[in-house]
Amino acid sequence: MAADRTPIHLTLLLGRRIPVPAPREVTEALLSAQVTVTAGQRSGFQLSFDLAKKGLIHNVLLPAGFFDPKVRVVLMATVRGTPTVLMDGVCIRQEVGISNQPGQSTLTVTGEDLTVLMDLEEREGVPFPAMPPSARVAAIIAQYASYGIVPVVVPELFPQAAMPTQRIDFQKGTDLGYLNELAKANGYVFYLDPGPAPGVSKGYWGPEVRLGVPQHALTVNSDGSSTVDQLTFSFDGAAREQPVAMVQIPFTRISAPVPVPQVSVLRPPLAARPAPALKKKVIAHTAKKDTPMALAETLAKAAESADAVTGSGQLDVVRYGHVLRPRELVGVRGAGITYDGLYYVKSVTHNLQRGSYTQNFTLAREGLIALQPRVIP
Repeated sequence: MAADRTPIHLTLLLGRRIPVPAPREVTEALLSAQVTVTAGQRSGFQLSFDLAKKGLIHNVLLPAGFFDPKVRVVLMATVRGTPTVLMDGVCIRQEVGISNQPGQSTLTVTGEDLTVLMDLEEREGVPFPAMPPSARVAAIIAQYASYGIVPVVVPELFPQAAMPTQRIDFQKGTDLGYLNELAKANGYVFYLDPGPAPGVSKGYWGPEVRLGVPQHALTVNSDGSSTVDQLTFSFDGAAREQPVAMVQIPFTRISAPVPVPQVSVLRPPLAARPAPALKKKVIAHTAKKDTPMALAETLAKAAESADAVTGSGQLDVVRYGHVLRPRELVGVRGAGITYDGLYYVKSVTHNLQRGSYTQNFTLAREGLIALQPRVIP
């Protein structure tokens, strides 16, 4: 589907395992596409096609299983000559709406990113002797190399490899469930980041990426320079919690509190005035855990509630001139001293129709007031 009168093109690829460009009849029948990407959650997509009575989709492709579950789908948007892979996933569900009115029958295909393949089979009891969490994660992700998934794994902050004579760790549940469990226990995240080329994805396991060069700034309330019509911010003073954990001193029945690490170890600060932690929360079942595991869990809990400030809005990609990418930094200007500055892009929903490409987004950071006097670029 090419967006008329705009420098935007959407490329659709389909295939059982290796996606290839979709037939021309399929791309011409594509009415709309929506892709949602959220940090900490599985990404999803929905495609809507014109289901003409005498068309190729209705009479050949649909009965032949062209849109059956597990068919791979890759969506790539090209804005002003720069391609961005929006989704690499598989079909999960299809819905057909037949109408007596010409041109009103539609086929809607819904799917999720490739992590759904990691969530299909229970693998109870797989042993990982003397392997720290990061080594287990790399071994699991490597099993999906045939789908173009490349592991990008950041070692955990607190080494947790135990001698086999002391303890052997076993997998519980599906690969995806276990990857997420290990990430959550260390204050990390796991997700698949499609691209940069179609058919390739990074399997990232590590802390949220809150470093690096920020994306082009979102400008609001700046007349002709504005790239966003409206931004809404929220500051929740009760969001941040102070975790409390106790561990038992070996060979005694004495418990001692675990020092709470600074969240900035995982998340470099984005605001000059972070929200205070008004609540204390006791973490359960830490007494008999190793100190490194208890430290990691305490840090993870502190990081979970750190983002007290959130923002949301919508932008027109043609006006913005770029595709806003999730799970990266972006600057905000024009919102005033309190809310200007850098934010982490928590989620993005791409809405594409012929002649239109908009993005709904949410932002997050730990407090108020920008760290830097200017927002660039």
